[in-house]
Amino acid sequence: QLQLVESGGGLVQPGGSLRLSCAAYGFTLEHYAIGWFRRGPGKEREGISCIDFTTGSTYYAGSVKGRFTVSRDNAKNTVYLQMNSLEPEDTAVYYCAAEELTTAQAMCITGWEEGDYWGQGTQVTVSS
Repeated sequence: QLQLVESGGGLVQPGGSLRLSCAAYGFTLEHYAIGWFRRGPGKEREGISCIDFTTGSTYYAGSVKGRFTVSRDNAKNTVYLQMNSLEPEDTAVYYCAAEELTTAQAMCITGWEEGDYWGQGTQVTVSS
């Protein structure tokens, strides 16, 4: 079965860190861009961190730049999102998505609507 599976969400205190994983099953992420998206309570969906799996080039939304880092592991066919200095405003359901033959920036901007695969989402709650 072709799918993306996210993991790593949870409850963390403000200032803390979490690492999310997005693993692909049934297909290789080569030639895909993978994006991390989130939707917080009462907010629009936002593309926050994206990576071109082939080149490793990345794109970040201003809201997370300098705090979040997206990376990939070719051998594990997995993309990670390291989230540091978490704030209550980062509370959201986080999703990964993949679109073939696009750039990291384009993925973050239009990849949710034009993606080929989507994960089921993982909840991140930042609260004391």
